[in-house]
Amino acid sequence: MIVMGIDLSGPANHKDTAMAVFQTTGDELNLLDRVVHVDDEKILSMILSYTKYEIIIGIDAPLSYQDGGGDRPQDKSLRDFIKSYGLLGSSIMPPTLTKMVYLILRGISLTRRIMQLNDDKKIKIVEVHPGAAIGTRIGPSYLYHALHYKKEIHSRYVILDWFQSVGLKNLPIDIADNTHQMDACAAALAAWHWGDSAKTPVWHWDGVTSAHPFEICC
Repeated sequence: MIVMGIDLSGPANHKDTAMAVFQTTGDELNLLDRVVHVDDEKILSMILSYTKYEIIIGIDAPLSYQDGGGDRPQDKSLRDFIKSYGLLGSSIMPPTLTKMVYLILRGISLTRRIMQLNDDKKIKIVEVHPGAAIGTRIGPSYLYHALHYKKEIHSRYVILDWFQSVGLKNLPIDIADNTHQMDACAAALAAWHWGDSAKTPVWHWDGVTSAHPFEICC
């Protein structure tokens, strides 16, 4: 099985978009490839190159919005959940917030194009929250690093070591130089625990509807 994590940014912000590709080997995810400064065509070409496998894709972006604006039910549920771990509820923003709108547009467009590649139903997509995937697993002793890794490189090194301890292997140290690569790896971790029948996500929203066609997990 191939597991991909995508840290998505808005359609004009390729430089802050990163993608990590892993393959499951027993109880490990082994890094096969990683790319940064990624446009939609590159994402699609990477997916196409692995279509002989089952593919699980975790995307860090809202993949739907609430009609009328504000939170989706799943946003409120996840926000309340991560606050119970000492994480910041403000990291879960309503999809229709002005600063989020372009990200939603890219996420919806990209997932539509990915599903057009899915004739044999080998591709599965889940919306993920990388910061929550880290913070709800790393434990109280390392909560500081989950809260500060986007600003402090030392915290990214701590989390990089932790990634290795939970089964993400072959991670080069320079992944810690870029927060978007870190988030792509965390997106893959969450997607792996969602898509592998031997794993269980820490939090999971499976209330799929026509308005909200993708499950969410961390």
